[in-house]
Amino acid sequence: QLQLVESGGGSVEPGGSLRLSCVASGFTLDPDYFAVGWFRQAPGKEREGISCTSSTDGGTYYADSVKGRFAISRDNSKNSVYLQMNSLKPEDTAVYYCVADPSGGECDLSMSYDYWGRGTQVTVSE
Repeated sequence: QLQLVESGGGSVEPGGSLRLSCVASGFTLDPDYFAVGWFRQAPGKEREGISCTSSTDGGTYYADSVKGRFAISRDNSKNSVYLQMNSLKPEDTAVYYCVADPSGGECDLSMSYDYWGRGTQVTVSE
C-alpha cells in the first residue's frame, strides 16, 4: 500500500504556529522523482494548493494566501515532508493534505498529484 500520513494539526490562536508532518509509507519519496506539496480545503470551499517543492532544483512555491507565513521542507532520510505555519489566521482553518506526484521532481500548485494523504485538521480561532 502507498500512503501519505499527515500529523501535527490542531487548534491554535490567531498568530500562533503549527508544524505539519507527512510521512510516506509503501514507497520512497525519492527527491529526484517525486514532487511534494500541501493542499487544504475549508468547509464549503474547493481544495486549494498552498505549497509545493521541486525535487530537481529545490525550488519552493506558495499560494499568495500563505506566502511569507508558511514554509515547506523535506527530510529525505525520514521520507517526510513538513509545513511550518506561522502567523496563523482564522482563514487558515481547513483540512490540510499532503500530496506527492511522480513528476520527475517538478511541481506546480495547479498540477495533479497522484498521491494524497487523508488530511489533518487545522483550526485557528480565539
